Amino acid sequence: MTGGTMARLAAEGHRVVLVVATAGELGLSASQQDLGVVRTREAHVSAKALGCARVEFLGYRDSGLEGTRGFARADVAEAAGRLAELLHEERADLLTTYDPTGGYGHPDHVQVHRVGALAAELAGTLRVWEATVDRTLLLRGLRLARLARRFDLTPFKSAYTPRADITHTVNVRRYTDQKRAALAAHATQTTGGDQTRTLTALLSLPKPLFRLVMGTEWYIERKRLRAR
Repeated sequence: MTGGTMARLAAEGHRVVLVVATAGELGLSASQQDLGVVRTREAHVSAKALGCARVEFLGYRDSGLEGTRGFARADVAEAAGRLAELLHEERADLLTTYDPTGGYGHPDHVQVHRVGALAAELAGTLRVWEATVDRTLLLRGLRLARLARRFDLTPFKSAYTPRADITHTVNVRRYTDQKRAALAAHATQTTGGDQTRTLTALLSLPKPLFRLVMGTEWYIERKRLRAR
């Protein structure tokens, strides 16, 4: 949800740093390799495609969808303190996190929201943009998709963010080649489970359609914090 923005900022001369909470070792994948090791490598390749100047892993264990252990259960203050140190070291002007629902509700994404909010406060980072999706557009697209294959829309009706709450819409159409390359780097996210993975479906789109679908990114900016 932020790849195009990262690529755009990097292309415009800003220093972009990617901070990753977990290695995603409990995610779905058909890979028989050590998933955490492979996904760490994939993240570095993806970040390079976007022009990131630095990649840092906080080292927490993936929580899985159950969220009964790992990063989702980590001490928020401790994790926020570690992130705040990075923000302070980088003299960050802007931090991007997830929205309060973690997008579609993944426990680790929700925890990123909590940790990011506190870290920005501790570090005095002035701007926090919460990455999200325009729920109105999402539901419209899913209703069209249901014409080809029936599925339950109910989970999506509370996912992401209502249009009225979105504060920033970023045009990243010029950077969708970089965004596509970054997504393609996460090869282990294209397999696993008994249904077509979202990433597989996106990467199968023709370039013009991919640019249309993935050429906009949405954010919620919370109130500005006072610099310390």
